[in-house]
Amino acid sequence: MSGIPQGRLVCAAADVKVKQALRVLIDGYPVAVVRDSDGELHALGDTCSHEDYSLSEGDVEDCTIECWGHGSQFDLLSGEPLSLPAFDPVPVFALAVHDGNVYVDIATVLNGAPAPGTN
Repeated sequence: MSGIPQGRLVCAAADVKVKQALRVLIDGYPVAVVRDSDGELHALGDTCSHEDYSLSEGDVEDCTIECWGHGSQFDLLSGEPLSLPAFDPVPVFALAVHDGNVYVDIATVLNGAPAPGTN
C-alpha cells in the first residue's frame, strides 16, 4: 500500500467543484470537503462553531466558507471565524489527493481546534 495517503478515501477530486463544498461522514463525524476559488481542496469540520449548522451548505468565496444559518465566515486554511456570531474555530484536517481521489485524516487536526470526539 505504499504511496496511499493516510486517512479515509472520501470522494473523487472531481466530485467537488470550484467554490463548492461536499459533506462527507468519517466514522459518523461530518466533514466538509471544500474547493476554494483557486481550485484548492480543504477539509474542515462541517459544523458551525456557533450553532449546529452544516457549513457545506454555505457559500464558498476565495478561501472562506460562510455558514448559511447566521452568516459567520470561516477561513479554510486556519478554521478561524472571520465574522460574528461565531468566535471559536472549526477543526481543519489533513487532506491529500492521490490518483484523483481525496483522502481526509480526521486524526490529524492542523489547527488548534478540538479533535473529533474530544469536546
